[in-house]
Amino acid sequence: MRSRLAPGDNVLSEVAGIRIDLPVNVLSENPPWLALLIKKAIAGDTLAFDQIMIHSQQKVMALSWRMLGNDADARDASQEVFLRVYKYLGRFKQDQDFFAWLYRITVNVCHDIAKKRQHHSGPATSDMFSEVTLEVPAQQEGADEVLIAGQQRQLIASAMAMLPTKERAAILLRDVEGLPTEEVARILKSSSTTVRSQISSARRKIKLHCERYLRTKGAVTP
Repeated sequence: MRSRLAPGDNVLSEVAGIRIDLPVNVLSENPPWLALLIKKAIAGDTLAFDQIMIHSQQKVMALSWRMLGNDADARDASQEVFLRVYKYLGRFKQDQDFFAWLYRITVNVCHDIAKKRQHHSGPATSDMFSEVTLEVPAQQEGADEVLIAGQQRQLIASAMAMLPTKERAAILLRDVEGLPTEEVARILKSSSTTVRSQISSARRKIKLHCERYLRTKGAVTP
């Protein structure tokens, strides 16, 4: 059983005086029903593969959105992810965490798409991430609170857009998806030390970006 993030572990939940509650979606071991679907899909059962897609497409789309920052690229990424899953499912080992394996494919696909996009149109901008990178739960009441929530999203989004792809992937998997550092390292095919360094760097950049903004524009707090 994987442990959840302890309070305070998620730097994105409170940056430079701005508190944003983020979902914690810790991966679990493959449940029996999923293991059975995988076994059937490997054997050629297309209906079983369709069920796997239904149960995992939301995870793939969410991570793709947060990695790439726009709907069109996220949908392209999701389509490519499931094409690769279909192609390589026979290599999946039943003792692996399926969703960790799926996240690894998703990160690789998003990395490829981001590289192509940067080659053709330049690096990501904050506008790409304004709606989909992080979401604030709709708990506020009134126009002022909704405006503040939108400003908070935009501030974090602009900071996320500045991160290198690897740092963005590391902090999204750790602080948004809620995965342990060791799991993130396996997904990114890296070492825990490298992942900790990437997360630390990403957190520092996000914090500095937010502090710099708040110094120049004035703090916006709930």
